[in-house]
Amino acid sequence: MNLAGRLWRSTRVRLIVSFVAVALLVGVASFLVGGRLLYEAVLSEAASRVRLDLNAAREIYQSRTRSIELALSVAIAGDQVQRLLTDGDAAALKAWLDRLAREAGLDFLGLAARDGRVLARIGPGPLGGRDVDLPVVAQALAAGRPMGGTVIMDAASLAAEDPALARRAVVRPVATARADPAPEGARTEALCLAAAAPLSREGLALYGGVLLSRDKAIVDTVGQTVFKNESFAGRQLGTATIFLGDLRVSTNVRAPDGSRAIGTRASREVAEEVLGRGGVWSGRAFVAYDWQITAYEPIVDVNGQRVGMLYVGVLEAKYAGLWRQTLMVFALTTLACLVVAVGLGAYLAERITRPVNQLIAASERVARGDFSPEVGPIVRSDLGLLQRGFQEMLLALGERERRQQEESEKRLLQSEKQALVGRLAAGVAHEINNPLTGVLTFTHLLLRRGDLPAEVVHDLQTIAAQTERVRKIVKGLLDFSRQTKLEAQPSDLNPLVAAAVKLMTNQALLKGVRLHFDPQEEFPVMNLDRSQMQGVLINMIINALDATPPGGEVAVITRPGDPARRGGRQGVEILVRDTGCGIAPEHLDKLFDPFFTTKEVGQGTGLGLAVSQGVVARHGGEITVRSKPGQGSTFTIWLPEEIRSEGYDW
Repeated sequence: MNLAGRLWRSTRVRLIVSFVAVALLVGVASFLVGGRLLYEAVLSEAASRVRLDLNAAREIYQSRTRSIELALSVAIAGDQVQRLLTDGDAAALKAWLDRLAREAGLDFLGLAARDGRVLARIGPGPLGGRDVDLPVVAQALAAGRPMGGTVIMDAASLAAEDPALARRAVVRPVATARADPAPEGARTEALCLAAAAPLSREGLALYGGVLLSRDKAIVDTVGQTVFKNESFAGRQLGTATIFLGDLRVSTNVRAPDGSRAIGTRASREVAEEVLGRGGVWSGRAFVAYDWQITAYEPIVDVNGQRVGMLYVGVLEAKYAGLWRQTLMVFALTTLACLVVAVGLGAYLAERITRPVNQLIAASERVARGDFSPEVGPIVRSDLGLLQRGFQEMLLALGERERRQQEESEKRLLQSEKQALVGRLAAGVAHEINNPLTGVLTFTHLLLRRGDLPAEVVHDLQTIAAQTERVRKIVKGLLDFSRQTKLEAQPSDLNPLVAAAVKLMTNQALLKGVRLHFDPQEEFPVMNLDRSQMQGVLINMIINALDATPPGGEVAVITRPGDPARRGGRQGVEILVRDTGCGIAPEHLDKLFDPFFTTKEVGQGTGLGLAVSQGVVARHGGEITVRSKPGQGSTFTIWLPEEIRSEGYDW
């Protein structure tokens, strides 16, 4: 007992038990809820498919009626039946009817008068017996066009057409589970598809149809067309049925012995919904011997009465098997997650019990100059507060060390560049300026002569232009390398920026670019070298205009700086933002290098940004840039609020 108590008081054991309990609770809840949702989703998907299958079955059923109407319409379209009636040759008329019935696939076919007398039929029964009792005959004669649909024929009417049809129509109800008790005796009436077409001769109609009882054509067509005769576990996956009332009279549902389940009945719930209320049943139902995902709809005869049902369904066993397989995978996944959770809990518990040792080791590494030691996960105790404070201290020290190192490296690199360019400029200025002055002077003297050929004048003008360009480059080098003392004076920033923007307004208008100034607030007076700072702004705006196509925009914005990004220092920011072509990522680190330019040859010296950076740096500020190709660029000049008025060397 004491050992158990000590184990329970162990933080590591309690953490492991907590992990296991939470993981078990979440896993079981997810398994139960997920399994239920999965089952409902599977059944819903199956029901949706079966409803679509019912639409296809209905179309097949109705197309059979239309085919009977079409066959009769084609038969009366010619004058052959008229000639046969005129000739009075009964044998020839019967032979014609027999051939038509074979070609159209009809079970009965005849010629009847308006009063129901049959003048000729294909059956073996003699004429003059029972008259035909098909409502489609009267409907077709009244409408003057072919009519067809579902009809009920009694045993006597079938026997009059053909005694074999009457025998085929007899169906004995078979008792099945979940259906009403089977009534005594057999049902002798039959469900038929019939049609009639009026002849031009007054009062005569050609009628015919098929007996649906024990018929295989429609249900097998549905099985082949809709379900592709697919099977599952040795049983037909998709089935179809035609009901007379609630009695199966045509079906491909199979009994356990493999025969068609003729005579079985629909379940009580289905019969009440479809036959009783005229609704459509869709969902899970017991079909003869199996649970299936089903869809039923009523069959209405030509008089608008509900006389049967049309059904399609698929075995629920297939979807239940799919659900069980998926559920098994889900269960195994949940179990695996539980195992992982237990292992992870043990691992984390082991780590949480060692925070003090990790803090000691981290302190030793900091003492040796390593500001990024691993202190481990934060525990939920007083030690956790110590760990957080220690981490924050390390982050602050590391960030300070990183910034100092980056700043030192930048200053060292910049100093080396400036020293190199300064030495280069000092030599170039004296060695090149004097020869350039002579070249330019004598070139202009030659251009004053009026006796020179035009091509010579053109060449001399080219020499003069290129010489002026070299002089500008030399001047830029001198400006860049010159350690100029700032002539600072108290200045209001917004008017200074506005003046620079105004100077560039005409150039922006000529290029078709909108240039505007957006001062966000007034700032305290700052010590600035107005001339040099205005030169920086003009250079920035020129670069922005050069990068912006006509119709674009260049915005100059002033706003307070963010002290959090400047080590707590207060300052102001001047943004020059354009909607131009942007700067490639590989060029961003080179923008402030001397002589680096992306402009075409002769369009720039690559010294403007380098000079601007030097001016801003002498004011104690810095220039940064953000840009994406095709999305424009933003140059940000940051200046501290307290600016020294004296210049200083790099």
